[in-house]
Formats: sequence, C-alpha cells, structure tokens
Amino acid sequence: MNAINNLFNQPRFGVLLLRWTLAILMLFHGWSKITGGVGGISGMLVSNGLPGWLAYGVYLGEFIAPLMLLAGFWVMPAALIIAINMAFAVGLAHMGHWFGLGNTGGWRLELQAFFFMSAVVVAFTNRLGPNRG
Repeated sequence: MNAINNLFNQPRFGVLLLRWTLAILMLFHGWSKITGGVGGISGMLVSNGLPGWLAYGVYLGEFIAPLMLLAGFWVMPAALIIAINMAFAVGLAHMGHWFGLGNTGGWRLELQAFFFMSAVVVAFTNRLGPNRG
C-alpha cells in the first residue's frame, strides 16, 4: 500500500505524464500536416490578411515543439509554442464554434481548449534551471 501511495504522491510524475500525453497527441496533428501539407492553413491565413508563409509555423507548433516536450528539451518554450499554435488554430478555423455543442453534447472547442490549457499547465509547472522537468 505504501508503494501505491508513493507512486500517486508524485506531482512531478503527473506533470511528466501530462507533458508526454500532450506531446504524443499533438504529434498526430503534426504528422497529418507533414503528410498532407499546410495548403489549407495557408489559405485561411491569406483570407484573414496574414501572409501565407506563416502556415509553416504549424510544423513548429505541432511537430518540433512536441518532440521537444518528449525529450525534455526547452519544455517551457515548447509548451508555450503549442499554446500559441492552438490560439492560432481557434482564431483561424474555429471562431464560429465558441458557443456550439458537438453531436454528443460536449463543447465544440473542448479538444482545442484541452490542448491549449494542457500546454499552459505544462509551461507553468516546468522549472527553469538544472532540475527542470
């Protein structure tokens, strides 16, 4: 029983688990962009008055930053990059969904909100310095 209490009384392990989960789930989105391209994102950017080349930033936010989280390399900046990436995703593709519900009754933006807030939590719980997690 003591071993179980010790396992579940490790906040750093919980943060590590959240960090890895965020990274792995975000990598699926990044892989989709690597195999399918970012043309659709570029079109959304241009239609909103932004330069289309910004679409390449999705590779940073959905592939490079998650790899950094998995490796434990520059965790806070990587998590903040993911949060910024999600803010752009909502701003470009999901603005009309703020008050919508999905087919199962959940908030239409729950996945985006979960990615965004998980990234913010990972960024805020990461310590700078030699014992960073």
